[in-house]
Amino acid sequence: MKKFIQFVVAVATLAAFTATAQDWAKAKLDKSPRHGEWVKLKHGDREVNCFITYPEVKDKATAVVVIHEIYGLTDWARSVTDELAEAGYIAIAPDLLSTTNGGTEELIKSDGNVGKAIQSLPPDQITADLNAAADYVAKLPSCNGKVVVGGFCWGGGQSFRLATNNKDLKAAFVFYGTPPNTGADIERIGCPVYGFYAGNDGRVTVTVPKAVELMTDAKKTYEPVTYDGAGHGFMRAGEAPDASPANKSAHDESWKRLKELLQKI
Repeated sequence: MKKFIQFVVAVATLAAFTATAQDWAKAKLDKSPRHGEWVKLKHGDREVNCFITYPEVKDKATAVVVIHEIYGLTDWARSVTDELAEAGYIAIAPDLLSTTNGGTEELIKSDGNVGKAIQSLPPDQITADLNAAADYVAKLPSCNGKVVVGGFCWGGGQSFRLATNNKDLKAAFVFYGTPPNTGADIERIGCPVYGFYAGNDGRVTVTVPKAVELMTDAKKTYEPVTYDGAGHGFMRAGEAPDASPANKSAHDESWKRLKELLQKI
């Protein structure tokens, strides 16, 4: 039993390391011609470190709040803001671990358990941090006032959840994240929700039918799409140098769909 536990821990550690070791994502960011910068948002007694990237466009743009995976604000999560900016959108990604041992980067450097730290975050604090990011981008001179949210993995669930707590959102994009637990939560959603799920992700994708039922009963817009053969985390894994064909296909198709949906907002 002891050896089995050691094996499980080793596998989990390797998976976390693989998800956070993203030299290819950092290289992509370093080569980007777009303007990306760090900003500190203060609300209450908190200061949230955020990475924001601006598009090279003439007119005011819609803004996207990007919610990172359970691995924190990694280089890949920051690269998502750059790709959204390339498509013409302002994109901001708050580090929801900003006041936990210096944030994601410092926690990784100190071999801290990023996933455990994220799972310990108070829900109301998460909502307040995300609302602060949404309010900040909405008021930027370069923003047209429209703000949407998109999240991945743990952040996908938080994207769905933020839709229940922020009436000003124009849309929520949920990438392999779980839905709110109750119909009462669903009733508070004021924007369309678009889901992106993996065929080989039983833990999360199994929740889609119930979400469809709850959203339909509440007369809310919910449009989930499942990509056959893809695994959980395909937006990151599908971009990696060693991406499987199924994950790469799901990644590419999802980006196409996301951009098409954003154009309609």
